[in-house]
Amino acid sequence: MTAERKVLLEVADLKVHFPVSDGRRWFWQPLPTLKAVDGVTLRLYEGETLGIVGESGCGKSTLARALIGLVKATSGRVAWLGQELMHLDARAWRGVRRDIQMIFQDPLASLDPRMTIGDIIAEPLRTYHPRMPRREITERVKTMMARVGLLPNLINRYPHEFSGGQCQRIGIARALILEPKLVICDEPVSALDVSIQAQVVNLLRELQQEMGLSLIFIAHDLAVVKHISDRVLVMYLGHAVELGTYDEVYQRPLHPYTQALMSAVPVPDPDIERDKRIALLEGELPSPIHPPSGCVFRTRCPQAGVECAQTAPLLEGSFQHAVSCLKVDPLS
Repeated sequence: MTAERKVLLEVADLKVHFPVSDGRRWFWQPLPTLKAVDGVTLRLYEGETLGIVGESGCGKSTLARALIGLVKATSGRVAWLGQELMHLDARAWRGVRRDIQMIFQDPLASLDPRMTIGDIIAEPLRTYHPRMPRREITERVKTMMARVGLLPNLINRYPHEFSGGQCQRIGIARALILEPKLVICDEPVSALDVSIQAQVVNLLRELQQEMGLSLIFIAHDLAVVKHISDRVLVMYLGHAVELGTYDEVYQRPLHPYTQALMSAVPVPDPDIERDKRIALLEGELPSPIHPPSGCVFRTRCPQAGVECAQTAPLLEGSFQHAVSCLKVDPLS
């Protein structure tokens, strides 16, 4: 992966804040703000897979939904092929969403139980091609079912008749039926068994090569992200703390949080796994309503100093590797 590839998606200082009411404030008092995403900057290049990792509550899913307009961003910039997306109306968004599709975390909950899987997969075609003949729609649906590993003769069955892995394949077929340029995968394998996870990840890789897709793959399991990503973004409490190529982030993690995450990834060698030192994080994840001053990770960081409470670090470095830490030089 090189920086010279065409930029599909560009995000600059994106923030998603939500006012939160606890029911105990007077009406003239301002509501506290939950900072779900707080200043994320990234670029996605044509044909690449960007993995986004972090523990639960770090803002991964909120970031994904803000990119596609399902959650309203508070501020920042999101551009798709140079087109600004932040202030589009519903009609303009409809045109953009043809090229940007999403696969959701819970495969069964994302499917309408009253519709057959044929109707579920065909729904985007009927939305964007209302004059397409019914026979052609059916043929396209059957072809896509075969591509994702589903038997076409199951087209008239309902979601509850399928396993979790099969339901996720239905969701993938629905997302790909319009042949988009970008697919955002929001923890698509977290609800599946380990063996099924591998099948779904391998399927996504094969479809990416066949269709020339770009992927944003969100997960909290670094072992899963490791097998599919070209670059990796590590998030903590709504902030991007490290971003780099797969080789750099996995083999030379710079941020203390990334190092702790990497140390917990199982190694398929019993001797190495037995002698491995796991960097345990102390303390609880701070509240995104009242985040720490300065560096948001400082309350759990073994390297934190006085300056970490006073200055918020920026994500700095090169295309190959960037880190947000006052104690680390990304270019060293």
